Amino acid sequence: MTGRTRRPVTSYDVAKLAGVSQSAVSRAFTEGGKISSVMREKVREAAAALGYRPSFVARSLITRRSNLIGVVVPGLANPFYANLLDRLSLELNQMGYRVLLFSMHNDDDTDPILEDVLRHRVEALILVSTSLSSHFAEECQHNGLPVLLLNRKNDSKTVSSVTSDNHTGAATIADFLIAGGHRNIAFMAGRDSSSTSRDREDGFTQRLLQRGFEPPQRAVGLYTIEGAMAATRSLLTGKRRFDALFCANDIMAIGALNVAVGELGMIVGKDISIVGFDDIAMASWPMYNLTTYVQPISEMISYTVAIIYSQLKDPEALAIQQVLPGALVVRSSTRPVDESEISRQ
Repeated sequence: MTGRTRRPVTSYDVAKLAGVSQSAVSRAFTEGGKISSVMREKVREAAAALGYRPSFVARSLITRRSNLIGVVVPGLANPFYANLLDRLSLELNQMGYRVLLFSMHNDDDTDPILEDVLRHRVEALILVSTSLSSHFAEECQHNGLPVLLLNRKNDSKTVSSVTSDNHTGAATIADFLIAGGHRNIAFMAGRDSSSTSRDREDGFTQRLLQRGFEPPQRAVGLYTIEGAMAATRSLLTGKRRFDALFCANDIMAIGALNVAVGELGMIVGKDISIVGFDDIAMASWPMYNLTTYVQPISEMISYTVAIIYSQLKDPEALAIQQVLPGALVVRSSTRPVDESEISRQ
């Protein structure tokens, strides 16, 4: 190509064409800016003619507001996170905020991204299914940055969190499998560092013990299809024969189904029952038809946005730990169960 690269249009260019000051250009693009409607229209016509768009970065340096909410997610390979992020972004957009995404490879340690988060001048931070170290929490508090854990919790009473009732959900799954006549039951954990996985395992195990069962055989699937497939092979090709498997999320349950049906030729709902947790869109696909525990994503996001908004308005607002109920959805990956059997337990 010949020809020179065109330089970006600046507010100076707009001011010159419109015959106004640069500060007038700034006020014309600032909500509530003190400028007459005639002058605002004049500035915007000049901007449109030149193809000018105001810089949000430059504006944030002046107003000290970025209108950015940082969101940390452990990658988007799991459709649950992609769906949650899509809905969260929509609700924040309706409040006038934009999402700045920080992606991690796992949920073990958020500290390496701390400097990156603070450098981008976000107004609040939402950690989706990621852990929060005490160092990270202290730094955010020191910088006046509201932080919320979504689909995770920790022991701190100064950090807000929004989760579904993982403990009760897992106990409900235990009752359901027992009502289906299962006696040799296994559990597949996600990551040991995950409060979500720990709560689901604890709720499941405690209910089995209450019902007179031994603790479930345990495997770790690392919240991935590949990890779940390896763990399922280990469980189902060992000496002990299992007739039920509860996986701490749907992605691992789908991995387990791939092995049980695709590799071992088992009939789900007869030879073995497999249950997940989340109710991602794939769970209802005819190929999987997975029994699972529904996380109330819409309610979780509504509470998340409301809590963040209140903390932005009042930095002294108390932290909130919100736990929301979910519901079991029964499909053909498990044995049919008479609901009256569950209600009598």
